[in-house]
Amino acid sequence: MSNSLGIRGYDFVEFYVGTAKVWAYWFSKAVGMKIVAYAGPETGVKDKVSYYLVKNNLKIVVSSPVKPTNYEMYNFLTTHGDGVKRWTVNVEDVEKAFKHALSKGAIPKGTIKEHKDADGFVVEASIKLYDDAEITFYNADNYKGLFRPGFDEPRLKINVEAHETGLQIVDHIVGNVRENEMDYWVDYMNAALDMKTFIDFKPGDIGTEYSSLLSKVVRTSDSVIRNPVNEPYLGKRKSQIEEYIEEFCGTGIQHIALRTDNIIETIAALRKNGIEFLDVPSTYYDILKQREVKIDEDIDELKEHGILCDIEGNGYLLQLFTKPVGDRPTFFFEVIQRKYGSEGFGKGNFQALFEAIEREQAARGNF
Repeated sequence: MSNSLGIRGYDFVEFYVGTAKVWAYWFSKAVGMKIVAYAGPETGVKDKVSYYLVKNNLKIVVSSPVKPTNYEMYNFLTTHGDGVKRWTVNVEDVEKAFKHALSKGAIPKGTIKEHKDADGFVVEASIKLYDDAEITFYNADNYKGLFRPGFDEPRLKINVEAHETGLQIVDHIVGNVRENEMDYWVDYMNAALDMKTFIDFKPGDIGTEYSSLLSKVVRTSDSVIRNPVNEPYLGKRKSQIEEYIEEFCGTGIQHIALRTDNIIETIAALRKNGIEFLDVPSTYYDILKQREVKIDEDIDELKEHGILCDIEGNGYLLQLFTKPVGDRPTFFFEVIQRKYGSEGFGKGNFQALFEAIEREQAARGNF
């Protein structure tokens, strides 16, 4: 199965950060990625520095401004702090995808651009998403360099000893929006990328006694792109979505799920590399045993690593969420493994997840 716009899947995700060199080291050490290319004043890019990191099919760019004239990056960082600026979709034809998006009401962020050097050219075009985020249509079929024009060999020569994490690819990207904005952005992405609403979590589906949210998941017809969108819902205390919007000073990308083929080995390695995860109470695993769930993994081993499990149909998924990776309690990662055709998002784990997040909110005095 394919999709109508020739979307091949996620390409790279770009973070705007205060110090790209530090973040590049963190992604190398903590996530186990390799710095493949660098752009900055030494490569002819005068107002910013960027590092391109790769792990299997997972691709990350971290960028920082180095000139006060780079107003876009400074404004983003001043308002939001470190966070995701854009996620790109690899498409067969940028012009076709971009024109379709505009014809369906997408808001353009500039025009179609072709970047060239001696190694060939890449084509890209971006549309608005949420407050200051973007979706970029991207094609590098005609480029033979390390990444794209402006990038050269990495200047950050670090020999990082990191445990092998086994992370493979971006599974899904989650956005947080204000109350009554979810349907707008769901309809926006469905129209712009010719996607469909796959899951609709209604009032009461996601939450605890104290906080809750609403969520819808959109995806391409072949599921190469999946994007949940969350909005707050009435609760006794401040929800995680409200806290995110307050701390991020706007709407944006809340978390990115990274897929692995062996989550037990991945979580063990990430912990050894220094990544912190939300704590799961031991009673969660007592309930799993009582339910006599049929999974390949040993429940005691899942308990040892704090991994959540959700059964759906003939398949199931395993997942765990990091604590926020920056100074603000905003962006975090999810690690996920899908087994036997699982297409869900861990509905059975929402109670345990929300309670863990609420404990973190209480520790920050933000509830």
